[in-house]
Amino acid sequence: MLYIESPYTDPCRNLAMEEYCFDRLTDDVFLLWQNDHTIVVGKYQNTNEVISNRYVEQNGISVVRRLSGGGAVYHDLGNLNFSFIQKNDERDTEFRFEYFTKDIINLLADLGVKAEFNSRNDLVIDGKKFSGNAQYIRRDKILHHGTLLFDSNLETLVHALNVSGEKLKSRAVASVYAQVTNIKPYLKKDMTMDLFKQYIREYFTDLYHMQPYTFGAKEMEEILKSAKNKYETWEWNYGASPSCDIKKEGRCQSGQIEAYLSIKGGILEDIKIYGDFFALDSFENALSKLKGKRYDPANLKEDINNVADTMRGIERGWLLDLIMN
Repeated sequence: MLYIESPYTDPCRNLAMEEYCFDRLTDDVFLLWQNDHTIVVGKYQNTNEVISNRYVEQNGISVVRRLSGGGAVYHDLGNLNFSFIQKNDERDTEFRFEYFTKDIINLLADLGVKAEFNSRNDLVIDGKKFSGNAQYIRRDKILHHGTLLFDSNLETLVHALNVSGEKLKSRAVASVYAQVTNIKPYLKKDMTMDLFKQYIREYFTDLYHMQPYTFGAKEMEEILKSAKNKYETWEWNYGASPSCDIKKEGRCQSGQIEAYLSIKGGILEDIKIYGDFFALDSFENALSKLKGKRYDPANLKEDINNVADTMRGIERGWLLDLIMN
């Protein structure tokens, strides 16, 4: 396994670096990286719906979309991000959150911190979230990345993210702040971020016999080009909202789902589905097959069911009912 530690705190460069590792490096990779004052949104989220736009603008917070699904997360220099990139059986389309987070739980246990896997993709201490995790699967590769709130500004985190009232209601709490925590207060001995990062580096080096990897000049040129041409663009991070005649929304075990439909003359001309769900790489192709077809349940049933099959935790009948009712 290769070990890479990003020298950047710029989210566009870091996400471009992560994508380069996923696309171009043949060895398994463990990557450590940090972003300063950033919200990273999930691939399928409607950016304007999940961030507090005014607060983000007033406080100079960057907003960048990642490759994986899931929910939006806030990053600052009190947060440390980790990425595993590994070979995967092409036939294996299952997301494996517990597999990749178990080592994080074990290394924290060695520091005297009792952490647990909770819900679909969170790590918690005393029931409070300190690590949100997401995955992306394409062909024979899997990317797992997560946050580690070590000494982050939780007040900024709460104000920057626009958590829906429905989500709060579903968790039976009145405050997002009460749901999150940092790792540092639970440590038996005081530790700086640099020492924490060093500890993780040494832990995984021993566990996976990692070898440090340095990018060459041409590789860095490609990474910086991708940062500029993709991750810095409005089209990638926000994207044009679909022309919408109907908005459907509902909540299932995968989270809050919103469907925006444009229907003209009984024909479904456009459809976008947003949410903090996880989906296979074939999701967008399956969704595109709905366009141009008659908007009636009998005609769209199989295609909508095919879309549901690409979404983790979404039942076929549930998605059909959401879109057609």
